[in-house]
Amino acid sequence: MMGIGASATEASVAGRGWIRRWRGGAVGLLALLVLSAPWWGRPLLARLDFFRLRSVEVVGVQYLSAGEVVRRLHVDTLASVWMDLEPLVRRLERHPQVRAVEIQRRLPGTLIVRVTENLPVALVPARGGFRAVDGAGRPLPVDPARVTMDLPIVPQRDTMVLRLLDDVRAAQPALFARISEVRRVGRDELLWRLAVLPIRTMTDVTAARLADLYPVERDLARRQARVAEIDLRFRDQVIARVQ
Repeated sequence: MMGIGASATEASVAGRGWIRRWRGGAVGLLALLVLSAPWWGRPLLARLDFFRLRSVEVVGVQYLSAGEVVRRLHVDTLASVWMDLEPLVRRLERHPQVRAVEIQRRLPGTLIVRVTENLPVALVPARGGFRAVDGAGRPLPVDPARVTMDLPIVPQRDTMVLRLLDDVRAAQPALFARISEVRRVGRDELLWRLAVLPIRTMTDVTAARLADLYPVERDLARRQARVAEIDLRFRDQVIARVQ
């Protein structure tokens, strides 16, 4: 009896071990299928009409048109949403107006294209009018005659001034919206115009330093003083010249 009991127990243990090995193998096979899905899954799914491209949604454009983005993608309804998206990203990134692109799938048949644009920071005089440029001084394919752009005018493509304007827009957007013109005065000074208010600074001025004029403006408005010019050229001082 003792021998028979021991044999049954051994058989039971062996059976449970075989089941565990079978389960482990099945889990491993499933994991292998999941990990290899990018190689076998997409080509298989791409053959199904259910995943044909039906629409493209463009998000984030301000100066670019959605139609221009879709045309540059160069896709049609014969394509599948399971197509390789990297070539589409590269096509859009070659556009000078585009800084970054992200494309996602929304099943069964939509591509969502998120665009981050190179935004213009200033208008620079050019032949026949003005040219929009970004913070690095690159001309952008935006026609100021067709698109309304309330941007500062910079007399020439001065990359130092343009980078500074880009910093001001990022850090002080309300202040940036008031700037109508920035020009060099001499070698190390800048003359800013906020609407009709002239402001003098050194070329190493920062967005935070420009914000120092806010309390001065409030104080002058309280006193109903007429300001001819504000001078920020001197460290830790704001000089207001009144009329």
